[in-house]
Amino acid sequence: MAGSQQNRELVASLIRDVVDFPKAGVVFKDITPLLASPAGYRAAIDELVATVSGEVDVVVGMEARGFIFAGPVALQLGAGFVPVRKPGKLPGDVLSQTFALEYGNETLTVHADAIRPGTKVLIVDDVLATGGTVGATAALIERLGGEVVQVSVLLELGFLGGRRLLSAQGLAEAVAVLTL
Repeated sequence: MAGSQQNRELVASLIRDVVDFPKAGVVFKDITPLLASPAGYRAAIDELVATVSGEVDVVVGMEARGFIFAGPVALQLGAGFVPVRKPGKLPGDVLSQTFALEYGNETLTVHADAIRPGTKVLIVDDVLATGGTVGATAALIERLGGEVVQVSVLLELGFLGGRRLLSAQGLAEAVAVLTL
C-alpha cells in the first residue's frame, strides 16, 4: 500500500508547535488538532500502515501517544497490539527499561509474557526525537525474544539524531511519515 502526498500534507497541517513545553527550550509537537480531525487521524493511520514493508505479528505502542496510533495500525494490519507503559500501570510481572529523553529520564515497562520468542514486532510511535523511547522499547522486545522488524513513526525530528541512536542499536529499519 503506497502512501499519498495529500495525506502527508493534511497530517503536517494538523500538527502544531508548542514552544517551551514541557520545559524551556523544547518545542513540543502537539497532535491534538490532528486527532480532533477525523480525516486527519484517518490519514495518519493510513500513512503509518503504508510504511509497513513486511510481515508483522504484533504492533507495540508506547505510552501515551504511541497508543493512539499503534492500536489502529495493528487492527488494519490484522496484528496484535502490545502496550508499553510507565511503571506501575501494568499488573503482574513486568520487565523495565530506563532511558534518557531530550528533557529528562523515563522508565518503560512491558508484561513479561507479552511477546513470545520469534515474534515479528512493529514499533509505532508518534514522534522520533532522540530515539530514547523507541530504543528502550526495542531493548524490552529483544529481552523477551521478539524481533523488531521495523519502526514506524508519524514524525521524525531529524535534527535530534534519533535515527543514529537506533542505527547504533541495530535498528536500521526506521520509517517516518514526516521528517523535520
